[in-house]
Amino acid sequence: MIILKSSEDVERIRAACRIVAGALARLREAIKPGITTESLDAAAEEYIIKHGGKPAFKGYLGYPKSLCASINEVVVHGIPSGRVLKEGEIIGLDLGAVVDGFYGDAAITVPVGDISPELKKLLEVTEASLYRGIEKAVTGNRVSDISNAVQVYSESFGYSVVREFVGHGIGRSLHEEPQVPNFGPPGQGPRLKAGMTIAIEPMINMGKSGTVIMKDGWTAVTVDRMPSAHFEHTIAVTESGPVILTAA
Repeated sequence: MIILKSSEDVERIRAACRIVAGALARLREAIKPGITTESLDAAAEEYIIKHGGKPAFKGYLGYPKSLCASINEVVVHGIPSGRVLKEGEIIGLDLGAVVDGFYGDAAITVPVGDISPELKKLLEVTEASLYRGIEKAVTGNRVSDISNAVQVYSESFGYSVVREFVGHGIGRSLHEEPQVPNFGPPGQGPRLKAGMTIAIEPMINMGKSGTVIMKDGWTAVTVDRMPSAHFEHTIAVTESGPVILTAA
């Protein structure tokens, strides 16, 4: 069931989203060669708690950390560890917070030092595909209008779209209906209505679209070990258009 949110609910979600956006901005500044993903996790958790929230991911379905830190070929759900970041890599940072029972969720992919032109292009296109999807999140459209916009844009650059993981509704739960795939024909799925709050999150691969889950049960990597990028915003559908709640 899709839960429509009141304006008060949206403001509560926005409060959680502000914390997520602030934490990701802080992490972006911290990214450099030589630091560990575990230190990023600690910084994210500290920021969320200091600003009145709770980490949304820690303990969720058994996930052990507050941050998902996904390096290079890791698509999503990379578990922070003592792994040291190296010059030329990319890292996806996916983070959620809960405030007064309402959730916010966002992700960015960040370069570690100087990266290749090929990786820069992957990050640029993936982030741009997110905004192409957000543009379609207007009342009267359908969920797959978002999906199709992401797919058409990213595939026009020769990239592939991950099928196994999708965006989602969000509110009093981290994951609500509807699911929001990043692929598919337009004009399908539930109709978008004012009061819907959704997390749109393209996961775009440089190579093939397939993924494999590693032995830890969480880390998803590209089947061909080619790089992957991930960007996400939580948005509200309103009568006057989409509102990005996790805007920095």
